[in-house]
Amino acid sequence: MKAVLKNYRQSPRKVRLVANLIRGKKATEALNTLRFVDKRAAAPFAKVIESALANARVAGKEVEHLKITRVSVDKAPTLKRFMPRARGSASRINRRNSHITVELG
Repeated sequence: MKAVLKNYRQSPRKVRLVANLIRGKKATEALNTLRFVDKRAAAPFAKVIESALANARVAGKEVEHLKITRVSVDKAPTLKRFMPRARGSASRINRRNSHITVELG
């Protein structure tokens, strides 16, 4: 079963730190791990895993035996902003976004 979170407002580099913690674990064990992770991306990851578990329940699968087979954090469209600098110039600020995908098997 699969669940996707699109356009999450945090850079993929930071979100991948959380993704590496849960890759390959059982779904229930991963949720327990995320409860104690002190990163902002932990809560959205938990929601995505719970959504994938709900999708599995609807499909009639046993939830206790499901493992996280694939986790991917991809780049989403970047918001480009500008900050005024000295002498009338400007420097660009990139607000990066992420797509989070979790597959259970």
